[in-house]
Formats: sequence, structure tokens, C-alpha cells
Amino acid sequence: MLNLFRCFVKSLAASLLAVSLAASANSPVAGSSPAPTLGQAAVPVPGQPAVAPQTAAPVPSAPQLAATGYVLMDGETGDILAESNSTERLPPASLTKMMSSYLVIDHVEHGRISENSMVNISVKAWKMEGSRMYVKEGTQVAVIDLLRGEIIQSGNDATVALAEYIAGNEDAFVDMMNQKAKELGMNATHFQNASGLPSPEHYTTARDLATLARAVIYNHPQHYPLYAEKEFKYNNIRQPNRNLLLFRDPTVDGLKTGHTDEAGFCLVASSKRENTRMIAVVLGTKSDQERAAETQKLLAYGFRYFETVNLYKANTQVTTARVWSGKAKEVALGLPKDVRMSLQRGRADDLKANVHVNETIKAPIAAGQELGSLTIELDGKVINTQPLVALQPVDEASFFARLWDKIKLFFRGLFS
Repeated sequence: MLNLFRCFVKSLAASLLAVSLAASANSPVAGSSPAPTLGQAAVPVPGQPAVAPQTAAPVPSAPQLAATGYVLMDGETGDILAESNSTERLPPASLTKMMSSYLVIDHVEHGRISENSMVNISVKAWKMEGSRMYVKEGTQVAVIDLLRGEIIQSGNDATVALAEYIAGNEDAFVDMMNQKAKELGMNATHFQNASGLPSPEHYTTARDLATLARAVIYNHPQHYPLYAEKEFKYNNIRQPNRNLLLFRDPTVDGLKTGHTDEAGFCLVASSKRENTRMIAVVLGTKSDQERAAETQKLLAYGFRYFETVNLYKANTQVTTARVWSGKAKEVALGLPKDVRMSLQRGRADDLKANVHVNETIKAPIAAGQELGSLTIELDGKVINTQPLVALQPVDEASFFARLWDKIKLFFRGLFS
């Protein structure tokens, strides 16, 4: 009788081991194959022979620019592709108005004010020196007209009028500008006025301006087309946009020029071609023609040697994982956000991806719970790591189902 019982236990253990090993074989583990990627590149399956890699020519250095500082950023990813003196504190001149207009548009898009709200023009606004929209003291002007006067004509009078309308006075508005700069991660920036007039405590960096430009483009897409308008007429005075690249390159759709004796001639420009958007910041050139030419060089370099590759879409299944003690036996895993990368042009097909799934996953599982990771390699080096999360919840199974899975897990651990 005892021998019969021992034979039964051995038989049960062998059966449970076979079941658990079979379940494990069907469950993704570290290094298992990912789902096909989306967009321009298909990521080769790890562990399988890859197409013979082609030797990629090295990317040449960025062109030497006649500028105090510059940055080239991939607008989609925020990656810096080229830079020089990019963290040096420099006067931004009227590039300041990107932040001033950002705050006003923020108020419009959040419903605090309307584009058609009428703004009283104060004596201070009317008397502003430098670039002007030519508003008149004691009149009322619509917010949208003042925005065009600020963005297209670079009007200091329009800028101060809007600042007073939003915050009561310019100083209070500048406090809001500095607070927003911190929120956006512009940690080397400090504003002293709303329009960009010279002041020792009014400074920023090329990197911070690229960060601001990216926020203007992606946080306010509804109003970003204002930066592409080539002219604006107000009070019978027609003024062209000072961004010469709007007239030279149809792919350029913004952003802003600036000039003072202290800052030199400055330009922040953005261009989109196919899936790739470049943001170029060029500071401290000697003329309006030079700032346009130097910025054009930087954009041409970016588009010639780099591209934005869309690899995975958010909340799309990448793989599945075995679930223990759950009502469902497996759960779909995906990525919580789109995965885009800045790559040297032509290198997308050389990417490899690896899926790493936690060894034992037990219910309950919440949607969005991190259960593994996805790594992307280029030339044998990991260049991107993303979390793999559950795309749907999994509830606990019944008591007996959980007990049965515990027994299987016990024997799996015993014999593995």
C-alpha cells in the first residue's frame, strides 16, 4: 500500500512538472521576441541571424556657425543633435516673446480669456520703445490682434498690453513667466521683463529656448500656425514677419526672431519634413541675413544626417505573459507611451529589440502595472529602455484555481 502511494505521488509530481514546464515554455521570458515594430523600421527578432550589418559612415561634425551659441533639437523626441555654447547664459532679446505669448495662449486655451476679449491700451504700453504694433493709448484691441502684433510684428507695445491684461501689471506677469520657465525645465533662464529689453538679470540659453520652442509647438498646436504667418496689418500699417526662412523654405513654419545690440541677431526656427521635425536656435549673429543663413545651415545638416523613427505605439500589444492564480491565463503587455527615437539616417534597420518579462506573474494585476521591459540595441549597445505594462487588468481566480496554481508553481520551483 505504501509503495502504491509513493508511485501515485511520483506520478502526480511528474504530471504537474510537465504541465508547469509546458506553461513556462509558452510564457515569454527575458530575451524573447518582440512584436513587429511600427513605422519606418522593422526591428529584427533577437536570437535569429540578422542581415549582415552595413558599416555606417560616421556623422560629420555640425557646420561651424558664425554665432555665439546654437542648438539643433529633434522636435519629436527632444534629443539634442548638435550644439555649441548651448548652456551659456545669453540675452534673448525678442525671443522672450515666445514665453510671453505662450502664457497668453495658455489662458485662451484654458478658457480664462477669449481671442475676442478686448484689451485696454495703457500709456505704458503705448509708449514702449523698439519694435511696435502701433496701438493707441485709450483704445481697445482684441487679444488675437495683439497676439499677432506680438508674434509677427514683435511689438513691445502689444506684449506689455497683454501682460497687463493677464496679470494686472508687467512685473506680476514676469513672475508668471519665470514660474512657467521652471515648470518647462528652463532652469538656466530668468526673465526681467515681458518683451526682451536688455537687462543684466534677463538671460536664457540656447538649450532652454529649444525647450520653450518645443513646448510652443506641441502644447499649443491650435495656435502654433500664428508663427507661420508672413505679415500682419494693423492701424493701416502692414509689417512682414522678420523670420526670413518663412519666405525661403516652405517646410519652415515658425518661430521667432530677436535683436538688440547686446544679443545680436537671433532666430529660433522649426521645420518639418515627413516624420521629422527639427528645431534650430541660433544666437548672436551679426545681421538678419546672417541669422537666416546660419539657421538654414543647421537645419540642412539635421535633415541630411538624422531622422525620427517611430517604433511602437502606446497601448498596443507587444507580447503576452503567463499569469498565475488569475481568471485569465495570460495578459497582453505593451508600452505606456509611443516610442520614437532620433537616429542617424539609414540606421533604423540595424536596431534590435529584446523583451524581458518578469519570471512569475501572479494575479491580481492592474492595468498599467509594470511587468517587464523592452530594450532596443544598436551595434550591441542598449540605447533605449522602456517599461512593459499590462494592457488590461486580471482578477484573481477562485480559491481552488489559485491553490492548483500554487501547487504547480511549487513543483516547478522544485524541479527547475
